[in-house]
Amino acid sequence: MKKNKRIATLAMLAVTMTFFLAGCVPQKMSAHPKIPTGLIYGSSYKYIAVPLQHLMESIANFFGGLNGYGWAIIIITFVVRMILLPLMLNQSNKMTEQQEKTRRLKPQLDIIQEQQKVATSPEEKAELSQLMMKVYKENGSSMMPSLGCLTLIIQLPIFSGLYQAIQYSPEISSSHFLGIGLGQPNIIITIVATLFYVGQSALSLVGMPAEQKKQMQTTVLMSPAITFFISLFAPAGLALYFLAGGMIMIIQQVLTTFVIMPRVKKRVDAEIAENPIVTVVTREMFNKKSVKPAAAASETTVKTNQKTNDHSNHTTDHKRNSGKQNHKPQA
Repeated sequence: MKKNKRIATLAMLAVTMTFFLAGCVPQKMSAHPKIPTGLIYGSSYKYIAVPLQHLMESIANFFGGLNGYGWAIIIITFVVRMILLPLMLNQSNKMTEQQEKTRRLKPQLDIIQEQQKVATSPEEKAELSQLMMKVYKENGSSMMPSLGCLTLIIQLPIFSGLYQAIQYSPEISSSHFLGIGLGQPNIIITIVATLFYVGQSALSLVGMPAEQKKQMQTTVLMSPAITFFISLFAPAGLALYFLAGGMIMIIQQVLTTFVIMPRVKKRVDAEIAENPIVTVVTREMFNKKSVKPAAAASETTVKTNQKTNDHSNHTTDHKRNSGKQNHKPQA
């Protein structure tokens, strides 16, 4: 479970970085960089970057002044993030619910994971994996982590289009926001944007058990690290996109930590009170090293059935004997 989450997170990190860095092809220092014409980035520029350029120009003209393009980037970011906010909150709700259910299954999962470490044959490992799947299935949970990749995938075209819109537009790349050139990297915006994501990551750890915090430490540091790395080398206009997005992320995390999480925990507690956790594995099942997990589970089931049958037979015999004692012969 933990391994799957780490692999999935690293995979999404690799995809994001590859997509961005592939578009950061070094350009000759000129007033008019060469517009991309390839299939992928040429199409991205034509159908995403150009419309974004026109939209930013319209917003900048509406506001007027030297800071118009900066406000245009902030407004576009807020609109995109606010549209995605309900989807993000829904994913946070599902992820929190899955984490709460998994936490309650942890005693059984720990037993299986301990046995997986000492398992030697492929058959034993396969049976243990099946047992783990059964633990999740019997308790209405899922083994697969909730990744929340959809919102990231939706933002990638906007992200790439915004980068190209700034890079290939002389008007936008030469504009300023609060005295900061939007076409060149800027350490101030980079640091501020990164701090927003550090704050969001810190809020995500509030209310978590100590053990879960240790598991999440690496994951929560990825978002600030990605923000810092990209913003450090990208135009300040793109870093401004991260900065404005970080503000929305803070709002989202506050809602998740202080509203969604308490509600989900309360709901899961109520569900478990009504439908208690189903015990699929116990340590007693693995006490005999020579007995396989499936055989141990079957043996436990057989013994339980035998006890039930013996108790039923004993009750029946007792009733028969009582009947004979109460029956008096007629004179």
